[in-house]
Amino acid sequence: MSTPERLSASAIAAAVNAGRSSAVAEMEATLARIAAYDAVQPQVWISRMDPNALLAQARAVDARMAAGEALPLAGVAFAAKDNIDVAGLETTAACPAFAYRPDASATVIERLEAAGAICVGKTNLDQFATGLVGTRSPYGIPRNASNLAYVSGGSSSGSAVAVAAGLVAFALGTDTAGSGRVPAAFNHLVGFKPSKGRWSTRGLVPACRSIDCITVFTDALEDAALVDSILAGFDAQDPFSRPLADVAISGKRIGVPRPDQRVFFGDLQSEELYARALEVLAEQGELVEVDIAPLLEAAQLLYGGPWVAERTAAVEALLRANPDAIDPTVRSILEPGLAMSAVETWNGIYRLAALARHAEALWDSMDALAFPTTGTTYRVAELAEAPVALNSNLGRYTNFVNLLDMAAVAVPAGARHNGTGFGITLIGPAHSDLALIAMASAYLDAADLPPLPPLDLGDRMDTVKLAVVGAHLKDMPLHWQLTSRNAQFVGAFTTAPTYRLYAMADSVPPKPALVFDKDGGEIALEVYELGMAEFGSFVAEVPPPLAIGTVTLSDGTSVKGFVAEPRAIEGAEDITRLGGWRAYIGGL
Repeated sequence: MSTPERLSASAIAAAVNAGRSSAVAEMEATLARIAAYDAVQPQVWISRMDPNALLAQARAVDARMAAGEALPLAGVAFAAKDNIDVAGLETTAACPAFAYRPDASATVIERLEAAGAICVGKTNLDQFATGLVGTRSPYGIPRNASNLAYVSGGSSSGSAVAVAAGLVAFALGTDTAGSGRVPAAFNHLVGFKPSKGRWSTRGLVPACRSIDCITVFTDALEDAALVDSILAGFDAQDPFSRPLADVAISGKRIGVPRPDQRVFFGDLQSEELYARALEVLAEQGELVEVDIAPLLEAAQLLYGGPWVAERTAAVEALLRANPDAIDPTVRSILEPGLAMSAVETWNGIYRLAALARHAEALWDSMDALAFPTTGTTYRVAELAEAPVALNSNLGRYTNFVNLLDMAAVAVPAGARHNGTGFGITLIGPAHSDLALIAMASAYLDAADLPPLPPLDLGDRMDTVKLAVVGAHLKDMPLHWQLTSRNAQFVGAFTTAPTYRLYAMADSVPPKPALVFDKDGGEIALEVYELGMAEFGSFVAEVPPPLAIGTVTLSDGTSVKGFVAEPRAIEGAEDITRLGGWRAYIGGL
């Protein structure tokens, strides 16, 4: 199975409007892509429209075009998260006991279909949109499209994967704590979270109804802007809808967390990718360091304050009548809301009001914030062991946004060595949506990101890059320990100029010790790629005083590699001046 091309809603609609394609042809291609990817991840979907019904809808779009209608999304297939009502399909919110069949589609679905788009199905999610991981669903776990060992992010898991896998040009998600941004980051996508009330939420199963937003995942900012042009607008049937407004910001003053508040949970690659993103942003404007403690405090209110009770209110009847029907992790989050008092609720509202005043003051000294979308990512297996704690880590930079009435757009900012995506989010005041999209476009143009990693279609395993500096180099005595594990040569590199190399005393065969020293030099090394299991067996054989740690290369990236305990340099010869082990061995 080959990796499908990523799709552009704008290009599809332009081709159909110009007569170069048809809605029927586009739907036939969509159905073929979905059928093929079912062999990899059928759990992307909870339900889908009948193919014949979809082709009938496509013929109706072609008929509208033939009658002279100009449809901005003519023939564009899309998906909707299964907490958004779509007529003809059940809404489950990933809970079979909650499922119902709506009488009508949500406002956003109606508007998209009026523009010529066709909803092909409902995507999987963390149950009741409670989670940032994508692992809390009885319908299976959608996994990262570029590395199936890793989470897709949630709660809009299936929607993100459907776009990242090239199945549809765009997909609707939702966002209360970051569910429309975290999956975008992990899957190399744009995730646009409009201001509260900009898009109608009529027909949405609420998580926290007062702050919920419907969002969109796309492969391009122009598609996000196109969808916004169709969905933005007041809806009298939605009590939380607001009149449309657009706030202009220059984008020249960009707030970033203070260095001591940048937390990456040990993920050095994410830290480096964020630093690179800031270098790009610094060329476009002034970076302003921000004390984000008040924002983090606001974020804590979402799951540690009365907004838990708002989540509980959305599913109270089921929680009381049939609690076992709810995912255990989700239930553990919702149950405390049953005991929350009105006093606690009002105290939380008062505290949020004070924090919101602080947030409003930010815009006096800056136009927008540029935060990591997440500080790290996790494997599916890791989430199974610590589902709440690791989920909380993913919300550090996202949970406060809706509570503080901000708009946000998440964009790609590079890939980790394992293929998973890292992203940044531009955050602005309410109604700055279009200005944020323009800022994000300027960033992506300047960032010039490398090509996307290929999809994981189930025919490869998770891998680790390993740097070797001595006896494991090619043609050296222990190189066989790599070749016997089918290690693939990545390339020859040098370390950052912050290492010293020592020839250890009495080592058989002769081995070096690589030690961090800010006054050191660049050391030559080779990098190999191994499967996770092979890497684990290799590490188990590394004898002390050597160990496997993290080595920074001269280009700023980090890989796993040989490091040494302090006792390794007792009686050793400092050979840093030679620049590498081969030069030392050649001089013996």
